[in-house]
Amino acid sequence: MRRKKAIKKQIAPDPKHNSELIAKFINNIMKSGKKSIAQNIFYTALDIAKKSLKKEEVLEIVEKAILNTSPSLEVKSRRVGGANYQVPYEVRGDRKEALAMRWIIRAAMKKKGKSMAEKLAQELIDAFNNEGDAVKKKQETHKVAEANRAFAHFAW
Repeated sequence: MRRKKAIKKQIAPDPKHNSELIAKFINNIMKSGKKSIAQNIFYTALDIAKKSLKKEEVLEIVEKAILNTSPSLEVKSRRVGGANYQVPYEVRGDRKEALAMRWIIRAAMKKKGKSMAEKLAQELIDAFNNEGDAVKKKQETHKVAEANRAFAHFAW
């Protein structure tokens, strides 16, 4: 039996740029409730990316990076008659954003050697330029969905 629909929580915009998108990004970076550290990492990364890309608007960098890493298709496992099929589905808008942020952060965490702010800045720059590990993850997801297009009729 299904429960009632979850209520969306309103996220307070970040204090520096007054953007909900940046606030969500900071919340994704945050570990063990240490928001000030997450903010410091993210704002430092934005400053580095801003200098490197020579852009005036910081929000433009973040939005384009997320847009370039947002998947439009993903696969979900569906059991039909004793067999599991990878069924391709279109991704909802809020989930696209969440996956893109998660992939950018994970790609930055995987890198070795530099501080988290520098690694995150580099990954944001790569995502802005439509390259890097997060964009590669998006392309892999699309390939898998495209390969399993034959099972699209199992979608409910």
